[in-house]
Amino acid sequence: MRTQEKNRLESTREPNMRRSVESHLAYINAEIEQLQQQMEQLINSDPQLQQTTALLASTPGIGVLTACRLAIELPELGHVNRKEAARLAGLAPINRDSGVFRGKRTTGGGRSHVRNALYMPTLVATRRNPKIKAFYDRLVAEGKPKMVALVACMRKLLTILNLMAKEGKAWNEKLKTA
Repeated sequence: MRTQEKNRLESTREPNMRRSVESHLAYINAEIEQLQQQMEQLINSDPQLQQTTALLASTPGIGVLTACRLAIELPELGHVNRKEAARLAGLAPINRDSGVFRGKRTTGGGRSHVRNALYMPTLVATRRNPKIKAFYDRLVAEGKPKMVALVACMRKLLTILNLMAKEGKAWNEKLKTA
């Protein structure tokens, strides 16, 4: 919404309309700032949440906001196995088979907010995180469509984050994952 208002501001020439858009943009910025402060207070009020957020944010490609979102929206992180974590996030492949018919494998269900929170960090991780980059490049080289490879990387990244939360260890390139 903030980007929409910025774009409207750039394209508006009418002075009254510009003032209106500027005031709306200021309101949106103030609301975002207030929400970020509330999120920080929530994280700081719970030592376990604070520790989990710090661990997740140590991963290349995962920023503080994403770490907060994952810690809050997926509290099971670190308490479930990798398959259950993928299922909760909607990143587990689902077979569409019936009898001898072999359909496509798709992902879906689960918590869409977690999936959405992982999308952009995974894009960054395919370029900055050596483990995810190597995995992504291998899948694309094998002929997988880029989006399929990206979703597989989202699952891989979630698996790594789950393991980090379970063991209480910060990012380490030598972290053993399946």
